[in-house]
Amino acid sequence: MTGMASDHNTSSQEEYLPHYLQKEDPFASKLSREADIVAGFYLTVIGILSTLGNGYVIFMSSKRKKKLRPAEIMTVNLAVCDLGISVVGKPFSIISFFSHRWVFGWMGCRWYGWAGFFFGCGSLITMTAVSLDRYLKICHLSYGTWLKRHHAFICLAIIWAYATFWATVPFAGVGSYAPEPFGTSCTLDWWLAQASVAGQAFILSILFFCLLFPTAVIVFSYVKIILKVKSSTKEVAHYDTRIQNSHILEMKLTKVAMLICAGFLIAWIPYAVVSVWSAFGQPDSVPIQFSVVPTLLAKSAAMYNPIIYQVIDCKFACCRSGGLKTLQKKNSLKKARMYTISAHRDSTAMSETQLEV
Repeated sequence: MTGMASDHNTSSQEEYLPHYLQKEDPFASKLSREADIVAGFYLTVIGILSTLGNGYVIFMSSKRKKKLRPAEIMTVNLAVCDLGISVVGKPFSIISFFSHRWVFGWMGCRWYGWAGFFFGCGSLITMTAVSLDRYLKICHLSYGTWLKRHHAFICLAIIWAYATFWATVPFAGVGSYAPEPFGTSCTLDWWLAQASVAGQAFILSILFFCLLFPTAVIVFSYVKIILKVKSSTKEVAHYDTRIQNSHILEMKLTKVAMLICAGFLIAWIPYAVVSVWSAFGQPDSVPIQFSVVPTLLAKSAAMYNPIIYQVIDCKFACCRSGGLKTLQKKNSLKKARMYTISAHRDSTAMSETQLEV
């Protein structure tokens, strides 16, 4: 009986054809022309706001690149990933939505899928590194104090190597990129899990190393931070005012990092759920009209961070020209903004404030 069941499963996997092989034209839009136009305008607005916002962060950071501190370097890397998604990927999907079909063929489909996965993975791993930085600075001060600029650059090299590896693995024959069910966008070939055991292993590896593991690290870091804060509140109350204010500002920085991570995960988790359902659920069980909504939500993730910075009036050197000189003139930590942190020199009570996110 076991052998018969195994033969049945194998035959069903061999007989399964993904949606892009069931029809002669996998790139024809399955949505109405009106829906494609609405989606095209939506992505255009998202792309413009993301490009301007992240471009502004990078431009202002380049003016003082030699003075960027480790946390600022990671923030800039996050902006680079978000800008890459907007500049490299979104024009393909915008043109295709307005054209009512994917117009770039299989080569363009694979490039678009690679770019989206590469920059998306880079963003998530960068936020994982940020969460670990916050965890070390709050929960393990002895380790958090030795993080320097060269450590940040080593971390960046690891992030880019990690994203490159997983985005390029599908080209090695163990995976692929394919059109979405609605036809006007491309992504990882989640449907390989329906075709073979090797496809299931590939999809499970992608899910673990590029979503579940980084998300678990982020959740672990911020849960430990919250527990640490609750246990140390009374201890901090006995310190002098200057230490109390530094502690409060450090925690506010952590809340900002949590907000950024939450925005990213909220945008991407619905898409991940639909993708997993497509991979391991009943073949073609996700309605096409339903699958497009999480995709569009995920594409908006690159826009959130610059908006978060502006809404909370984030005054830090990466984003505000001349901000450092103004902050240096302040004599009290009580006037520090939500996203500043004090750095004391031996000769003055407070010489500069810089952002750490």
